[in-house]
Amino acid sequence: MRAFFSPEIVILRLFISVAMGSLCGQIAFAQDRVVPESLAQVQLSYAPLVDLVAPAVVSIYTQRVVATRRTNPFFDDPFFQRFFGQAFPEMPRERIENALGSGVIVSPDGIIVTNLHVIRDSDQITVALADRREFEATVVGADEATDLAVLRIDAPSLDLPYLDLGDSDAARVGDIVLAIGNPYGVGQTVTSGIISAQARTGLRGGAFIQTDAAINPGNSGGALITLNGKLIGINTIIVSGSGGSVGIGFAIPSNLVRVVVEGMVASGRVVRPWVGLDVQSVTSDIARSIGQERPTGVLVNQVHPLSPGQQAGLEIGDVVLAVDGHSIFDMDGFEFRLSTRRIGETAALTVLRRGERSEVVIELIEAPETPPRDQRRLAGAHPLAGATVANLSPALAIELGLSTMLTGVIVLRVERGPASRLGVRPGDIVIEVADQRIETTESLDAVLAAPRSQWPIAINRDGQIMRVVVRG
Repeated sequence: MRAFFSPEIVILRLFISVAMGSLCGQIAFAQDRVVPESLAQVQLSYAPLVDLVAPAVVSIYTQRVVATRRTNPFFDDPFFQRFFGQAFPEMPRERIENALGSGVIVSPDGIIVTNLHVIRDSDQITVALADRREFEATVVGADEATDLAVLRIDAPSLDLPYLDLGDSDAARVGDIVLAIGNPYGVGQTVTSGIISAQARTGLRGGAFIQTDAAINPGNSGGALITLNGKLIGINTIIVSGSGGSVGIGFAIPSNLVRVVVEGMVASGRVVRPWVGLDVQSVTSDIARSIGQERPTGVLVNQVHPLSPGQQAGLEIGDVVLAVDGHSIFDMDGFEFRLSTRRIGETAALTVLRRGERSEVVIELIEAPETPPRDQRRLAGAHPLAGATVANLSPALAIELGLSTMLTGVIVLRVERGPASRLGVRPGDIVIEVADQRIETTESLDAVLAAPRSQWPIAINRDGQIMRVVVRG
């Protein structure tokens, strides 16, 4: 008699095959549909894995004091207003805001990684382990760009559980994963699913692991675990119209987490590689114009003259198709692949130039402060008095959140005086003064030192060139 099996049995068989390693690189579902042969196979469970990894996933409770002001409600009464008028002193008041999230212990000395938005502006951070032990945590460092924060708990005499960071690049779409965290504050919770997509970009900058394992508010900062017990992601974002899980969650890849943790522990900051390239995503129109069959890679628009990109021979018009063998589809993907590498290493770029592919090895360095910033407060009888300026360098541009391709003299602060009355703002780049090109703070000071009857000034403000002539 021919046997018929329900979809549940087929799914169970698939799970057993994966768990027991019996696929052997081939998928043959139609020919290999069998029922479980023993009670042990029916009872296959994630429980041993959860027992191994869950103790290293913690709950994070934060508090902050928020100052508010309110008016005595009696003063809103028309009777009081009749005698005392509308203006009454406000009464200062403080209230405590509580928040919760999750975190993961990643080293035996108490280093914990979580999301920055979990602990932002907190006055007190409490870490609760799965065994109900609680510790006060201090912030080692935080990285706004990745939304990651690194904490430390002081427990030198305790044997703390921790998870090893896995290789997120080795994870594949379809791999089974577990998400562990503290959703809605109900306590440690484990959900299962698969990796739905790798290096998903276009969300909030960067590239994320997408999973359908249920992630809800409170899971932020929690662990995404592979079946071999490795931490491959820090859960961070959900996409949901209702605020709950709809099977679309995102985790920060462990290869990026590793770089952030190492930087924070070593120096309290993250230093990202700088290659000195200004790029844009290849669109369909650009692909057609350069003879590509489909839009892929990033187009090089500028190459900084002091950069590793210049030294490696990259040119305007080159298309970077891959970094270390990983295909690149947009700017976020390009920046992500570089940001997972360490300073001092090299990266292999696959470059398309005039229809020919080549491999270019590029050095990964810290953005240099060249020229030195030479910060100066301008004073004297001229229209820019009261402004504090500095030489723009790649390092300073990154510090200010600007393009590293910008050069010249930038305004950092403006105090009351001629510059403020002229409308000069922080972030303005002084291009010309008295018809002379300004390259450095020293040259600007020299031009301003000579008395003049009028001052033609050109300023770059957010890409717009503004010109004005000030009478002396």
